[in-house]
Amino acid sequence: MTSRTPIPDTVTLHVPFRVVKRGGRKEMQLPEGDKRPHRTDNSLIKALARAFRWKRMLESGEFATIAELAEREGIAPSYMTRVLRLSLLAPDIVEVILDGRQGLDVTLSQGLEPFPLTWKHQASHFSL
Repeated sequence: MTSRTPIPDTVTLHVPFRVVKRGGRKEMQLPEGDKRPHRTDNSLIKALARAFRWKRMLESGEFATIAELAEREGIAPSYMTRVLRLSLLAPDIVEVILDGRQGLDVTLSQGLEPFPLTWKHQASHFSL
């Protein structure tokens, strides 16, 4: 017979993290240097999809102006213009966002703010 060590009734596990608010939701943030699994930002991905869809609709001639398209979609033209700007992102940045490999500071609200139009300057702007 072998002797076994008794299994404790409780196990305490310490995980260093902090809770931050992101767009009305709470999210756990690990300490710097820790590897995180990919984190897809659904609102940012949805905005990217809309931007490219709206761009295609404008380029095809289906709608003549942003105002006309915005009225059809039921949103403000100013918001549509800010979302459409996402279609100007460098392809590698779009890929990083779709893969969920963007940094924690790359959010939809940051994407809707003005950013450089040259692809080489966008990476530093978004800290990628």
